[in-house]
Amino acid sequence: MAKRDFYEVLGVPKNASDDEIKKAYRKLAMKHHPDRNQGDAAKAAEERFKEAKEAYEMLSDPQKKAAYDQHGHAGVDPNMRGGAEGFNGFGDAFGDIFGDIFGGARGQRNGRQVYRGADLSYAMEISLEEAATGKDAQIKIPSWDDCEACKGTGAKPGTSVKTCSTCHGQGQVQMRQGFFSVQQTCPTCHGSGKIIPEPCTSCHGQGKIKKQKTLEIKIPAGIDDGQRIRSSGNGEPGQNGGPSGDLYIEIRLRKHDIFEREGDDLHCQVPVSMTIAALGGEIDVPTLQGKATIDLPEGTQSGKTFRLRGKGVKGVRSSYPGDLYCHVAVETPVKLTEHQRKLLKELDESFKKGGHKHSPHDKGWFEKAKSFFV
Repeated sequence: MAKRDFYEVLGVPKNASDDEIKKAYRKLAMKHHPDRNQGDAAKAAEERFKEAKEAYEMLSDPQKKAAYDQHGHAGVDPNMRGGAEGFNGFGDAFGDIFGDIFGGARGQRNGRQVYRGADLSYAMEISLEEAATGKDAQIKIPSWDDCEACKGTGAKPGTSVKTCSTCHGQGQVQMRQGFFSVQQTCPTCHGSGKIIPEPCTSCHGQGKIKKQKTLEIKIPAGIDDGQRIRSSGNGEPGQNGGPSGDLYIEIRLRKHDIFEREGDDLHCQVPVSMTIAALGGEIDVPTLQGKATIDLPEGTQSGKTFRLRGKGVKGVRSSYPGDLYCHVAVETPVKLTEHQRKLLKELDESFKKGGHKHSPHDKGWFEKAKSFFV
């Protein structure tokens, strides 16, 4: 029986893109996969599956596709390529398509699966001043050194490591069901490709001993609470020669006595006496760069905010520093003497004679609230 046109098999036009060809094959492979078809339909499904697989193998390869487009089936004759009708190439085509669904396989080294080490997290608390200017710090983190007793082999001194007899050192085994083949991690050696008959008592067969090491860390100027610094390769070691994970240092800002940080801006409350607020005058305020002066106008109210440009923090990714916002908090006098009480009462009487002109918010507030007093 003559072969059908490969484009017809996949149901795509001759100008179909690589993605369209892949999607068409994926759809057919899922529909006609032998595991999804049983009974009387199994034989026909298997033929359709093999037909779609062959079509995809030809059209997904640029060289084979060009030969097929020019010469048809003669350009990709099975006898010239070792039997395309056979099922030996099934794993590559199937893995290419379904790797998108199930995720790619882990890396391999010398036939064994290798595993990247886990990442580690370290919380570091620093002051606002240290965050603003940056600093060099030292931290102690766990590290793994080769076991001195077994020289890193994991085997008890005087014994040796054996090649796994199940996977023959490959770290993987093939599970077959009919013509369907899947590679899995060897259940005997767990992917290492070796067996340790007598594990080292010092490291329990791991070949490494957990210790601590001191790491130099550079805290960049402007770093903020919750931001992280990545230290590559200082996480847990990989398995079977895999790469180590990374270390992430998470920054936590210590609560400051005066300032609160909001992005690159700083906020602080400035207590001001009643007389200074009423009469006006200059007051000194703190900044991270030193002392600054604010000129209070006469009649400054509590809650009034003064903005000092550029007196905040220059963030890690910022091109210029933030601002400092000083929030005035007018203080009410406490622990008055009798003489001070008398003077305040006389002052209050003079305010009342002046009406609402001495209290800018008083009249408006009473107008809004008077309905509640009826």
